Amino acid sequence: MSGGLLVAGTTSDAGKSVVTAGICRWLVRRGVKVAPFKAQNMSLNSFVTREGAEIGRAQAMQAQAARVEPTAQMNPVLLKPGSDRSSQVVLMGKPVGEMSARGYHGGRQEALLGTVTDCLEQLRSTYDAVICEGAGSPAEINLRRTDIVNMGIARAARFPVLVVGDIDRGGVFASFFGTTALLSAEDQALVAGYLVNKFRGDVSLLEPGLDMLYGLTGRRTYGVLPYAHGLGIDEEDGLRVSLRGAVRESVVAPPQGEDVLRVAVCAVPLMSNFTDVDALAAEPGVVVRFVDRAEELADADLVIVPGTRGTVKALTWLRERGLAEALVRRAAGGRPVLGICGGFQVLGERIEDEVESRAGVVDGLGLLPVRIRFDRDKTLARPVGSALGEPVEGYEIHHGVADVRGGEPFLDGCRVGAVWGTHWHGSLESDAFRRRFLVEVARAAGRRFVPAPDTSFGVLREEQLDRLGDLVEEHADTDALWRLIEGGAPGGLPFVPPGAPPLGAGAPESRGAAPDPTPQSPEGLECAGSAGSRGQGLEVARSAEATPRGLGLARSAEATPQGLGEAAVVHVDQEAK
Repeated sequence: MSGGLLVAGTTSDAGKSVVTAGICRWLVRRGVKVAPFKAQNMSLNSFVTREGAEIGRAQAMQAQAARVEPTAQMNPVLLKPGSDRSSQVVLMGKPVGEMSARGYHGGRQEALLGTVTDCLEQLRSTYDAVICEGAGSPAEINLRRTDIVNMGIARAARFPVLVVGDIDRGGVFASFFGTTALLSAEDQALVAGYLVNKFRGDVSLLEPGLDMLYGLTGRRTYGVLPYAHGLGIDEEDGLRVSLRGAVRESVVAPPQGEDVLRVAVCAVPLMSNFTDVDALAAEPGVVVRFVDRAEELADADLVIVPGTRGTVKALTWLRERGLAEALVRRAAGGRPVLGICGGFQVLGERIEDEVESRAGVVDGLGLLPVRIRFDRDKTLARPVGSALGEPVEGYEIHHGVADVRGGEPFLDGCRVGAVWGTHWHGSLESDAFRRRFLVEVARAAGRRFVPAPDTSFGVLREEQLDRLGDLVEEHADTDALWRLIEGGAPGGLPFVPPGAPPLGAGAPESRGAAPDPTPQSPEGLECAGSAGSRGQGLEVARSAEATPRGLGLARSAEATPQGLGEAAVVHVDQEAK
């Protein structure tokens, strides 16, 4: 079995995704065969692997950081929110139904543990190291009993846990201490220490606080990562995008021509795969912003209606805010509009939806001669083709089936005048096509814009991943990190009271003290690499609180493709019905 590490966070958006990617890039550069893993992801920003599986885009980015091909095993459970209270459950890359949050955390989540641990076990048998990313905070005490992504998976695999905190938000010391103190003794024994993220200023001013944190918890801090502007790395959740801010903070070269191109992206509800516009933002002279008011389209040279998990909801939102009328006026005036996936569907004549919104037949904006019918089966594909005389690659994630009834062909969609529509995500990452498309936009918009001849989005992404690796290598104690990955959490870590509160009848977590309440030396990281200290496999059935009994999960590939838990699928389907 390989070594491993769980990167947890004091909060959502603490930096777990980028730290995991940075550790993966650091390890692969020193010759370690490494894979990322996230047991359960909640995100509308997803990707399609070469075998046709849908996973979180953050895990695809981490796989690129590790220089390996992303697979469904790296993100076996993906939750795609459809409202504040329900999500589509994607299991091993395939959708298996809709589920309410109460239904999922009320027992269905536990039924997925077998699938999750099977995937991790397969990765550990293939790679030298597996770097796991947690979700939210490991100290969400109301969810601990059903946890399969934070301490649940760490306990099953006997992985050490590194807790990341965002100091730019403030309160990082309280967050580190409180996160640890709310965990049971069994969980605390795996929390090896902390990593400070997004620090600005003189590190020497922080060191007294780190010393006091060690005195309180007996756990060292493994590094202080500085605030890095403009990383441009794929994020998990498009809902957190600032509607007024630019896509990226990074400084790019000045425009090649006399004019810049202004791109406005409609920030539709349940926006998905907002990273489609990152390649545009990387172009010198292209300014990208997200908008939610009709007047913000006035000076835009290109308006993009992006993908969404709620096409009919997005259409209603566009009409309520006057954006739909503004888009119709733009099209009539020959001003460029691009619809991607759900945005493409919105631009069509009619939408027949008995699957996503169950709204029946709804009129679209009528800008493209397309009729959309939602199918229960989701299209997951990695198409390759050409447009505007240039090769294009992309990926598709949609329930809507397009009946194109006219216009010029465009990436399996169509074009009418200056209005384009396609189901393909990621097409703008094809450099030659992106340049030709921008030339077309500039011509229609009357702008003297010239695309840079040598912008390579793939090269820029690699440079950003290397920056993450540099941050870890230069600002973390990499020798100590490697000892954690290889040998597990140091023994004798002290218990920090009060510990986890009781979880109710049937699954209590222990408040018991750790064997040695005395803080250990932060240098005492050498841990015996025996089965007793780290385990040679996935210790799933250690205790009643660690693993619920009677899950009834299929274990063989023959019984269930790719280790898919049959009981989990049945539960989810029943909830969806």
